Amino acid sequence: MEFNIEKYHLKSSSLFDSLSIAESQLIKEGIIRKEFLKGECLFKEHSFSKGVYIIKKGKVKIFQTNSDGKEGIVYIYKKGDYFGYRPLLAEEPHPVSAVAMDNVIVSFVPKELFLEILETSATLAKELIVNLSKEFSVWINKMTIFSQHSVKDKVALSLLILNKVYQRNDDSSKSVFISINRDDFAGFVGTAKETLVRMLRIFKDEKIITTKGTKIIILKHRVLLNMVENM
Repeated sequence: MEFNIEKYHLKSSSLFDSLSIAESQLIKEGIIRKEFLKGECLFKEHSFSKGVYIIKKGKVKIFQTNSDGKEGIVYIYKKGDYFGYRPLLAEEPHPVSAVAMDNVIVSFVPKELFLEILETSATLAKELIVNLSKEFSVWINKMTIFSQHSVKDKVALSLLILNKVYQRNDDSSKSVFISINRDDFAGFVGTAKETLVRMLRIFKDEKIITTKGTKIIILKHRVLLNMVENM
């Protein structure tokens, strides 16, 4: 079976493309530009959502913290992605925290404005339902697969997912620099940092990847694909 990266990574879609002219104008007038420095928190687990975030620049990690204080990264959002709407729809607190992985710029839609538009726009409601379903499937697929396979397999799959996250404009012809620190990478895989570093060293010795500081470049995609195609 051919490996399908979209089982583990959502393709970005525009949230407000289907709005009417009047609704688009409301959004334009009420949207707020926000900037977050690397390491800055957008929101914390168990807090209530104040609005919807649309990433214009940078990447944001979504994670839960266990009793030992270690982060389990559920997902990484990139330019074009939007999040924060699920707690608004469910009227529940955030199940995760969100932190900027680099300097981030977002368009922020305040809660009141978002709910006002949602009440009148059937197309927006449909878009959110579809995206929510896809996002849930992606999260479940990742959690299920990562609980059943070896660290080597999980690192191989993570490299393919992150390669997609760090890829620009869906251009697969250019080399992708996966710029992620080892703590975050370990949190994404769900393993100890030492174990991750050891596995990356094996992949590097086998010339599957190369590294430049914290940056990783995949040299042999096919080898990684062969490792995960039956997952």
